[in-house]
Amino acid sequence: MIRTFTAKVFTHVVLVTFTALAITPVAMVVMNSFKGRRDIFRSPYKLPNSESLDLVGYETVFERSDFFLYYQNSLVITVVSLFLILLLGAMVAHAISEYSFPGNTFILIFFLLGIIIPIRLGSVSLLRLIVSLDLVDTLLALILVYTAQGLPLSVFILSQFMRQVPGEIKDSARIDGANEYRIFTLVIPLIRPAMATVAIMTMIPIWNDLWFPLILASSPRMYTVTVGAQQFMGQFANDWNAILAALSLAALPVLALYFLFSRQILRGLTTGAIK
Repeated sequence: MIRTFTAKVFTHVVLVTFTALAITPVAMVVMNSFKGRRDIFRSPYKLPNSESLDLVGYETVFERSDFFLYYQNSLVITVVSLFLILLLGAMVAHAISEYSFPGNTFILIFFLLGIIIPIRLGSVSLLRLIVSLDLVDTLLALILVYTAQGLPLSVFILSQFMRQVPGEIKDSARIDGANEYRIFTLVIPLIRPAMATVAIMTMIPIWNDLWFPLILASSPRMYTVTVGAQQFMGQFANDWNAILAALSLAALPVLALYFLFSRQILRGLTTGAIK
């Protein structure tokens, strides 16, 4: 009993410590976005009060930049990319897990290589391809790249979950006359936890990415939120109020999506861990 209690206490201490390490930087960014520049450096760990409260950072973001356009660009890129990643990933995963055909294992290994090899290693080749397709400075270029970036993880996770769907359900649907497309639509609701997990794990890198927007769509009308925040960083001085305000606003969609689908995400991460 004592060993079990000690193990539980140790586990909770470790989890609380890691939670604090993850939450503290985000909390500090949000807190300091509501302070004046002097208070940011004087008392960065204190909550804003009546004396330190200052919305100059948010005023600067909305007055000196087209932040709503940047937000719109990021939303379009992220939403369309996630839709394609989930749809195409589910289709490939269904084919791999449901049907036996020559090259089945090779296709899965091919997608797994996409997880191992960072897509940024092919930045030069991707840039040449985008130029040859005349897609430079377009949102479509970023959507295609992010879809290719997220597909390997999507196929890997969804294929594992689809293998756990009872075959009796699909066989019963076939007996009732359902075609393979109908069976695919029946399987999708059964793997919602996996879909939510994939959505979160692929959304964060897309939303926070700075690399590809800078090299593929660098004109001001194509700025994303992360690129837009860079304009408040200068060679000799940084507008920390505006930077922290922009980062706080940029974090809202990710936090909202996590809180909406947190239960599904936890189910997706723990399914199969306990029998």
